[in-house]
Amino acid sequence: MSYPCPVSVTTFRCAGLVGAMKVWIDQDLCTGDGLCTDHAPAVFTLLEDGIAYVKEGSRVLNDPGSSASLASVPRHLEHAVVQAADDCPGECIFIEVLAARLSG
Repeated sequence: MSYPCPVSVTTFRCAGLVGAMKVWIDQDLCTGDGLCTDHAPAVFTLLEDGIAYVKEGSRVLNDPGSSASLASVPRHLEHAVVQAADDCPGECIFIEVLAARLSG
């Protein structure tokens, strides 16, 4: 499943779904305000071009960027990533949740 922002992490947990959250940034929409790095510096970074990119650990996913550079979001940072997407003035942060229903 893929959900456009804004999305609530709680929505998936309450619906009996678990999944891996991934995030990417559309650099064409990025305004370079850096609010995403304030919310989740472990997931977002600004490069010399003044545009935000996602990262996994120390590896910046800037080649090729955009939707071709999906970063996995650690579970403990999911809320911060959702907040970053909600607060982004360029509306350029896209979250995808690959969800599966819990059995039982």
